[in-house]
Amino acid sequence: MTKNNEYRKETDSMGEFHVPINAYYGANTMRAVVNFPISDLRFSRAFIESIAHVKLAAAKTNMELGLLDKSIGNAIVKSAEEVAKGNLDDQFVVDIFQTGSGTSTNMNANEVISNKAIEILGGEIGSKIPVHPNDHVNLGQSSNDVIPTSIHVAAAKSINDSLIPSLKTLKKSLMNKSSEFMPVVKTGRTHLQDATPVRLGQEFLGYAGQIERSINRSKNALAELSELAIGGTAVGTGVNTHSKFADQICQKLSESLGIKFFETNNHFQSQSTLDNIVSASGNLKTIAISLMKIANDIRWMGSGPRGGFGEIELPEVQPGSSIMPGKVNPVIPESVCQVAAHVIGNDSAIAVAGQSGNFEINVMMPVAAYNLLQSINILSTSATNLTTQCIDGIKATSKGPDMVENGLAIVTTLVPHIGYDSSAKIAHKAQNTNKTILEVALEETDLSKEELKDILNPEKMT
Repeated sequence: MTKNNEYRKETDSMGEFHVPINAYYGANTMRAVVNFPISDLRFSRAFIESIAHVKLAAAKTNMELGLLDKSIGNAIVKSAEEVAKGNLDDQFVVDIFQTGSGTSTNMNANEVISNKAIEILGGEIGSKIPVHPNDHVNLGQSSNDVIPTSIHVAAAKSINDSLIPSLKTLKKSLMNKSSEFMPVVKTGRTHLQDATPVRLGQEFLGYAGQIERSINRSKNALAELSELAIGGTAVGTGVNTHSKFADQICQKLSESLGIKFFETNNHFQSQSTLDNIVSASGNLKTIAISLMKIANDIRWMGSGPRGGFGEIELPEVQPGSSIMPGKVNPVIPESVCQVAAHVIGNDSAIAVAGQSGNFEINVMMPVAAYNLLQSINILSTSATNLTTQCIDGIKATSKGPDMVENGLAIVTTLVPHIGYDSSAKIAHKAQNTNKTILEVALEETDLSKEELKDILNPEKMT
């Protein structure tokens, strides 16, 4: 039990509760800490910053609408700015696995901002005078519209500021490698079997195309998240809020964060579902799958150095084995694949959360928020890491071009001249005799060596 000099007594709607003496949060938050000792997972910096921006915009709007005393409102603004900057992150102590509406975290924000504002005005922390967490900080709001709004703002900001720039950098690196590797002709592979030749640069062009589309998917997710629930209050009807409140908040958030936010035109769907978040997460999952495809291809092409394909050399970033000296592993692509697996798992959790809307509210908002923001974050950082520690330093080897002449699939270009069945016969004979297609074609056709070299020219096939 906490000693008397280590806590203060506070009251909330349920009665008295002990709160650590130096805490900016209050009784409502402390009850949640006691009620949810579930994990060490907490809302991220991105979310805390965003809920602070929402509270800041609300205070400014309420002052403009004549609903909030300016001395109190300005103190709330200053306090919310401190929270947005990260100066009070240690005061956000509620577990992710809490009330499904996120009410505990909304009250955590209200109490921290309220008490900091009280301190700014020279009052006594915990007194709720002159700044009340509900009456002033939460004025015109409900947890039921603040939390989904804060999730959308945090995710949109993270996509705009981190994910899209990191994907653009990766795309540029892949395009540079595509140009560099375009002269390199190698054996294509379908079904993990030899196929007609392809340029190494064309493969990297394909990867760049995946990332270009990933950028577009990020923008689609951003568009989904730009729709905000603020203004609907408890159940979407907007009870206890001003008719101009939501629109002005959206304008302020747009101006301060550089992203166009807008009030939903249907608060009942916006607050009773996580459909926008589910859709955004689906785009993130697709991006993760694209990154995994690229990373796995790079691992395969760099396999070896003697027992694998060895068509490219990856930058050596760390020793690969505690027992085999000199072994170097493709650790950067491996980490990308693990991130992709985690994002796919996060999307599954979000899909389950999205199914948990009952009537006027969804009761899995915190876990959906945590997983969505984590997915954006790790996709951003892993894409950047893949660029700087792997793609930028990849080199082509001679193994790819060396294998082309011995490949069987180049027989494909003989089909227009001698037919499919005759070409297949040549391919099988070349495989069984360990000869090249050119050597067998000289034996099996009337075509001259010069004609066959022209027909079987790998560069023409690309």
